[in-house]
Amino acid sequence: MNQLVFIQDKQVVTDSLTVAEVFEKNHKEVLRDIRNLECSDEFSQRNFAPSTYKNDRGREYECYVMKQDGFSFLVMGYTGKKAAYFKEQYINEFNHMRQQLTGTRVLSEREQRIESMKLTLDTAQRQDKMDSRLNSLESKIEEQITLDHGEQRRFQKGVANRVYSFTEDQDEIRKLFRELYRDIKDRFGVSSYKDVKRKDLQIALKYIENWIPRQVS
Repeated sequence: MNQLVFIQDKQVVTDSLTVAEVFEKNHKEVLRDIRNLECSDEFSQRNFAPSTYKNDRGREYECYVMKQDGFSFLVMGYTGKKAAYFKEQYINEFNHMRQQLTGTRVLSEREQRIESMKLTLDTAQRQDKMDSRLNSLESKIEEQITLDHGEQRRFQKGVANRVYSFTEDQDEIRKLFRELYRDIKDRFGVSSYKDVKRKDLQIALKYIENWIPRQVS
């Protein structure tokens, strides 16, 4: 196994290749995880630096060099007892290397455990924030989803059943279809019944079921 952390430009860092090896992941998966992190551009630029490496045949490939905060953000989603063990090892290595670099004393075992607990708490808090953002995004998406083809057919059938319940005269039927669809657009604020939101489908069907044309009311 490679050294977990190293010094680059007077900074204690690790890289995506080492993370992939330590956490027993495909390097492509780690690269994907880094690209998909929901962090700010500023945080990403400060903590992840694109780099390259050469394989045994001398071919050059992409990798990332990352600081401790970047590493912590990346691996917060890596779970399991083994992953937790390697997170702790990384924390110790980051701290030890930084202390060597700055000439400060090495933390005691108790202090290292406290640092590990701090990272675990910070990781949990960040995960909660990510979950909250994801739930908010899912709610916003749900608000925008319109009727699919099957739901549109169900909608059309409801309109037809309601219109034909009033008359068999074809001229009247055409007028009622136009009137009902116009009322639906007004009621739900859409330019077409196809734009009715999926979340409003049951309300719309109930509205159709109870709709009464103006000349009948």
